[in-house]
Amino acid sequence: MVQENLSGHPPKQGINPIVIIGALFFIFGFVTWLNSLLIPYLEIACELTKFQSFFVTFAFYIAYLVMAPISTRVLNRFGFKNGMSVALIVMAIGAVIFIPAAMTRIYGLFLLGLFIMGSGLAILQTASNPYITIVGPPESAAKRISIMGICNKLAGAAAPIILGIFLHLESADQLNNDVANMAAADRIAALDAMALRVIPPYIGIIVVLLLLAIWVYKSGLPEVDTDEEDEAVASSNSGKTSVFDFPHVILGVITLFLYVGVEVIAGDSIISYGSSQGIALGTAKYFTTGTMVAMVVGYLIGIVAIPKYIKQENALRLCAILGILFTLGAIFTDGFVSVGFIALLGLANSLMWPAIWPLALAGVGRFTKAASSLLVMGIAGGAVIPLLYGALADHWNPQSAYWIAVPCYLFILYYAVAGHNVGRKSKEITF
Repeated sequence: MVQENLSGHPPKQGINPIVIIGALFFIFGFVTWLNSLLIPYLEIACELTKFQSFFVTFAFYIAYLVMAPISTRVLNRFGFKNGMSVALIVMAIGAVIFIPAAMTRIYGLFLLGLFIMGSGLAILQTASNPYITIVGPPESAAKRISIMGICNKLAGAAAPIILGIFLHLESADQLNNDVANMAAADRIAALDAMALRVIPPYIGIIVVLLLLAIWVYKSGLPEVDTDEEDEAVASSNSGKTSVFDFPHVILGVITLFLYVGVEVIAGDSIISYGSSQGIALGTAKYFTTGTMVAMVVGYLIGIVAIPKYIKQENALRLCAILGILFTLGAIFTDGFVSVGFIALLGLANSLMWPAIWPLALAGVGRFTKAASSLLVMGIAGGAVIPLLYGALADHWNPQSAYWIAVPCYLFILYYAVAGHNVGRKSKEITF
């Protein structure tokens, strides 16, 4: 599936790059969607409010905003392949910090570990997303990203179940009820024991990240040259001096910011939300898996349908409309039905990431790395919007707080209809 790079020369083939990038998408999907279980877990272990517990997503995703400019410099210095290895090592360092965090039960250390892991992911995302976008025909980029999304979301479906085995959430509800009546020393001992359960799975994550870093470093993953442009792109970009001369990129960053925010809410709040609906944590721990399965279904549809039956921008329109409808369904129903609508947001969100990236990167040519860096900064929406959701959940209730998703989906719909064409010449619009 690897096509000619932007300079017009086919990259050398080693191990199939799709397999390697797929493995990367799997590992950062696994690491990312562990947060859905860490939120209720740390809420109990560190005795947090819902607002405080959503600093899990804030610490993880704000790293994308902080690290995006550094990510570009890392890729310029090391290239795509070696930059990915560096990113995996940074992620492993963040996972190491979970060990002293669990031993001391200091929430700030958990957040530091999450921030460092998010920093590594920022580098990895800056490299892998444009890479998979530009190694083939632009009109089928959403299909390739959909394949990567399946790897990501299958990992996301497995992550909370695997971590849940180690955390023994079946007993967490009872512990949460019991600690209020325990003597101080007994409460501390019980919560300390609960916190230590996170160490074994994170040791496993450290080992996997380091092995994957070595594999990528020694692989034959081809480099692509994003600084070269074909004649048509170079001509259209002749008067442009920076990525900020592309309004559709800036609007794409805002769209990605909002999309990641609602995706994280759907995946990371659903366990906590199910608990607020009176569903036991031992059952609720499977809900994120439902969201991920719904996303995988959407990705499979994208692989079959894009671009043969539906254009990327039209898929984005449909997904935005579904997002609005499913959000309203969750707000106006209760119990398992309401939780089911939150899980269905996975289907609504599934083709947004695959569509936004190629739409935003279309026609940017030599500004691809800079545009990718800005788009990765947009992932910080996963830090801000879920935190606002947590604040609204404390102020109103976890169900009414989902109103925050509706304007987000409306803006995504605008980008799909018109925003991706703003500032672009008609001859450039060739999806």
